[in-house]
Amino acid sequence: MPVIFFDIGATLADVHMEPDGSLTLQPLPRVMAVLDVLREVRKGIISNPGPADGAAARAAAALDEAFPRCFTDEALVHWGAKDSRTIFDQAVASTGGAAADDCVFVGENAQERAFAREAGMRTASHPVFALATMENRAVLRTRIELPDGLGLAELNAAVNETEAVVVKVVSEQLALGMVTTQGAEVLERAGFMVDVQGPVQDMAASPIGDDRPVSAAESPADTPRDEGQKKAGEGGESDDAERRATEKFISDLLARGEAVFEGEEPTPSTTHVIKREDDGRLTVRRLRFFH
Repeated sequence: MPVIFFDIGATLADVHMEPDGSLTLQPLPRVMAVLDVLREVRKGIISNPGPADGAAARAAAALDEAFPRCFTDEALVHWGAKDSRTIFDQAVASTGGAAADDCVFVGENAQERAFAREAGMRTASHPVFALATMENRAVLRTRIELPDGLGLAELNAAVNETEAVVVKVVSEQLALGMVTTQGAEVLERAGFMVDVQGPVQDMAASPIGDDRPVSAAESPADTPRDEGQKKAGEGGESDDAERRATEKFISDLLARGEAVFEGEEPTPSTTHVIKREDDGRLTVRRLRFFH
């Protein structure tokens, strides 16, 4: 049975230290709705409470107060540093027999997600994608164009209703984000133009969505990228991993009859068009919805 493990700070909640030394967790936007959807799924915690005496006990008390009845299996709650794969291996072992690739770690920190993947776990950078990752549904990089009459407030409201996260607002007409196929469909039906650009290998999730105000970014040249992620064309393990992820995504689309190669006639079930670039790479774009 799958198990989803969550980090706490900046993933599930904002953490506040009270004058008496206790902790208060303030759930982040959309988190309670995600946990409600996952109420029948086994859930655990992998989080660092800090080195102070009694830190784990204080963190556990704050967790129970902020998220009552959400993390009831103490065997799946792991407190400690996430600076190697060790704690992630321990988390997998605590599941009572779940395979590592049946375990998902949800955390905002890219390096911690990398350690989790070393342990064989799947990872998500935002709780919104926890269910999709558990179900092995792709999370996709996307450009979201805002047409006349739809502004950032409308985008914010639409994103909050589906599997989508705005990573950066480039301008009043363009945002960069992450979506599932389901999320892309919802946004397109809301009137936004969604250009899906392939699977996310490991994009930092610093959402400007949720219920917070959105505003245009200062530099249109900025793009969402983890510090360790290489630019396209620079090669390296990151490029190889993304290429493999893209090829798997395309293979799955073809197997389901949902994609055709550029120049072929789309069918009623076609949702994506595949293009072979001059360097041999395959790229994929999503067809627009017209209903």
